[in-house]
Amino acid sequence: MVGTPPGASLSPRARLTGDSIVVGIDVGSTTVKAVVIDPATREILWSDYQRHETRQAEKVLELLVAIGDQFQDIDRGKIRAFITGSGAGPLKEPLGAKFVQEVNSVTMAVDHLHPDVRSVIELGGQDAKIIIYKENEQTGDKRAIASMNDKCASGTGATIDKCMIKAGMDPKDACKLPWDPSKLHHVAAKCGVFAETDIVNLVKSGIPSNEILCSLADAIVSQNLSVLTRGNTLKPRVLLLGGPNTYLPFLQACWRQRIPETWETRGFEWPKDVPIEELIFVPKDAQYYAAYGAAIYGLHEPADSGLYRGLDPLKEFIAHGRKAKLGAKAGPPLVADDGALEAFRSEYRIPKFEHATFPKGRV
Repeated sequence: MVGTPPGASLSPRARLTGDSIVVGIDVGSTTVKAVVIDPATREILWSDYQRHETRQAEKVLELLVAIGDQFQDIDRGKIRAFITGSGAGPLKEPLGAKFVQEVNSVTMAVDHLHPDVRSVIELGGQDAKIIIYKENEQTGDKRAIASMNDKCASGTGATIDKCMIKAGMDPKDACKLPWDPSKLHHVAAKCGVFAETDIVNLVKSGIPSNEILCSLADAIVSQNLSVLTRGNTLKPRVLLLGGPNTYLPFLQACWRQRIPETWETRGFEWPKDVPIEELIFVPKDAQYYAAYGAAIYGLHEPADSGLYRGLDPLKEFIAHGRKAKLGAKAGPPLVADDGALEAFRSEYRIPKFEHATFPKGRV
């Protein structure tokens, strides 16, 4: 299960009940998340969440080294890996991992951990997704309807990061910032560039950074509720996932204010005697759900699926593989050899400046 089990004080290896592990990796646009689960108990034994600073493969390698340090005695043939996220495609082959589509990963995790949840909102680095479960009245089966932003990264973690920098707020302070809807200002959340422009104008106008961040959160929430729901109504319980929803309390509180407002507007009956924190909630380890779901997906695959190849193929990919992939797609070179390069330089070289000289008596 996700969370802190009774034996959490033990080392990850000591909590493993067998001799095999399943690794789930979520390679996102700004971060890499990885979990190691026990195939028998489905418990998370080890997890980590780090920004990759555009070095996705290198960060995955770093996390795999850390996993190897924790499970040194596990034979490589007993390790299976499943990978998801926008940056997973190029890495699946060198890792030997099987690719799992991101929405499927999140859905697998939610179905396993929270079968009573009816709506999911996940904000990532450059994507936002909403999953709404609808029940077949005749069979009782649930069907997941998913929608994602497909044209712009507005309303995601990347936009929040940039606007946080422009507002001059330290990320540590943002992680403690309370929600205050009393002084909200207009921010265009439909476009990330427009949002940043509005943030800059607010900064120039002397608006405090806490008001700016709360205004940004309100714009993001309103945008996603109006666009990504595709006319559907989010129904409780609502699960908030992803890094921004996990670490930013003012964003969480904004969801808890705006979602019930839409319920009231649409005449949806919701249990008002239940605390809103239970109806719209952030579960423990919310940032790991895609990685965890990929690992859970792997448990339903054949035993020879996703067999981990070790670190060497990934190191080779980092050293040479990316250049080889680029070469296969690139066009002909600008110059064929050193001679052509020197001829190009000679033809377009800027002449050395020489002072003009005039004969005596001439101006």
